[in-house]
Amino acid sequence: MVYVDDLLQRLGSCRVYDLSQPFQAGMPFFPLLRTGYSYLLYRRHMDANPQAMGPRSAASGLLVMPDHSGTHVDARCHQASGLRLYDGTEISREVETPTGFTKHGAEQIPLMVARAVLVDVASVVKDPLPEHHLVTVEEFEKTLESEGVKIGDGDVVLMRTGYGRFWNTPSVYEKAAGASAELSKALAQKNILAVGADNLSWDVAPGHEHTKGHAGAGHLHLLAQRGIFIIENLYLEDLSRDKVYTSVFVCLPLKLVGATGAPVRPVCLR
Repeated sequence: MVYVDDLLQRLGSCRVYDLSQPFQAGMPFFPLLRTGYSYLLYRRHMDANPQAMGPRSAASGLLVMPDHSGTHVDARCHQASGLRLYDGTEISREVETPTGFTKHGAEQIPLMVARAVLVDVASVVKDPLPEHHLVTVEEFEKTLESEGVKIGDGDVVLMRTGYGRFWNTPSVYEKAAGASAELSKALAQKNILAVGADNLSWDVAPGHEHTKGHAGAGHLHLLAQRGIFIIENLYLEDLSRDKVYTSVFVCLPLKLVGATGAPVRPVCLR
């Protein structure tokens, strides 16, 4: 009980940073996921009859969206290399079914409580970074050096491109910078838990990789080959403003059985 009280006291003095973007109609989407987001209010208070049913009424809605909507984390079944998942599981009809995956679905994404490292590349290079810019290993390491931070085992690496503040302007947000193939390959060699960025997909949008072999390179090297989780559409502006380069990262994915990704509302505590 003393331990719990002490923990609650410590948490009570922490600043909580919300890293999620709002789910709303018209929000940015990865080009291949144009089904979009819809929230439909199908049960309404105004449909109630207080004279017949009494004073209480209820409202509820229907939510329709891809599993890679808004701020979310990719499950390990989302990407494959040579038709194999990161642990060698071969894609088959038994693994990839019409109702989802029987292995490495979103319900198996762990609850994440880890050290977060903010790599605020935009603040060092240009804020925001140029459209579709591929962040290099040199730019990434220069940012870490300027922050005086090193990436350690089990960390969650958060890369800021500066595009998070354009969430309500999809035409701008969808042109965000992303990680180069070389950077993703370098990070894949580290024993980290996850990476995340304030863009649609960690990588840049399809068709803007500039160099052959860059399309989805981060997803290949990190997720498909190493099982390192990728968190997308983060809001990192408050962490950047306060120069919070290390913090406690808490991320709780929804248990969507067999899904290729899950919405999340991650926070950082400092």
